Amino acid sequence: MTAPYFVDTNVLVYADDRGAGVKRDRARELIRSAFRDGRARLSTQVLAEYFAAAIRKLGLTSANARRRVEIYAALNVFRPSADDLLAAIDLHRLHELSIWDALIVRSARASGCRVLYTEDLQHGRSYDGLLVVDPFRPE
Repeated sequence: MTAPYFVDTNVLVYADDRGAGVKRDRARELIRSAFRDGRARLSTQVLAEYFAAAIRKLGLTSANARRRVEIYAALNVFRPSADDLLAAIDLHRLHELSIWDALIVRSARASGCRVLYTEDLQHGRSYDGLLVVDPFRPE
């Protein structure tokens, strides 16, 4: 089995954003793959961020947003601990990441991922073996 990969919040949001065009198509492709191959990882933070964005940005009702979270929760969900938070704080200090981005990086690394799909960090950047890939970047 190939190494797992981590899916950030923006992928989930674009998948449900009718105005996202090509980004929506790419996000949906990634999510379909996630359910097919079983290698995708995300975290409780990603699910909470998605819920907030689905209500605020996408205009979903809280019931519909909850249902989407329930669907995504069927994937492999990493639950960060206090030790993970402390490690994220160290990443924040070392790499000058926001604490939220640092917690995503920590969650991806702690869940065994080698790739983090996100548009929120620098494409091609590596954090101790975790490669950041912007799935929406033009080829």
